[in-house]
Amino acid sequence: MELKMIDTLRRLNKGVALCVGAGLLICAAFVLTDIIMRRFGTSLGGTEEIAGYAMALATSWGMAYTLLEMGHVRIDILRSRADRFKRALFDVFSMTIMTGVIITIAVKAWPVLERSIKNGSTANTPLETPLVWVHLPWFAGWVWFALMSTIVTLCALSLLFKRRHEDTEKFIGAFAEQDTSK
Repeated sequence: MELKMIDTLRRLNKGVALCVGAGLLICAAFVLTDIIMRRFGTSLGGTEEIAGYAMALATSWGMAYTLLEMGHVRIDILRSRADRFKRALFDVFSMTIMTGVIITIAVKAWPVLERSIKNGSTANTPLETPLVWVHLPWFAGWVWFALMSTIVTLCALSLLFKRRHEDTEKFIGAFAEQDTSK
């Protein structure tokens, strides 16, 4: 059951990643258009601001995809020398710590959004972007990552208690570098 859930979450997050990627491509096209226009003495304006917003959104939403594709960096010097059970313990421990950190980030991001809503805040730029337009999806991305991290951690704990250490390693394990010289 846990592995089916993780596979479902992977498919869902691939869709999210494709949307984020499309947004980044649109942003890149916007910046490129502005650069070309500057060569002719005009500009769209606000490209730096919009690119910054795009990067913040891509980061918050892209983290869950990276988690489920095991793309986050880990240092596995101790883990690589352990047996399967101890590797599973290291993996669950690292997921638990990461989940705590991500939940903290999501909780700390809420006051930023709340302030934007209450004050009707706008960017201090020529575009005067209503910040709720940026802070709401940014906050939602961190909440999404916290939710994904929590689900993955609970699945890993379930597998650990069931003594399915090999399955735990398959979806949250840090993979040691393989010798590719052969």
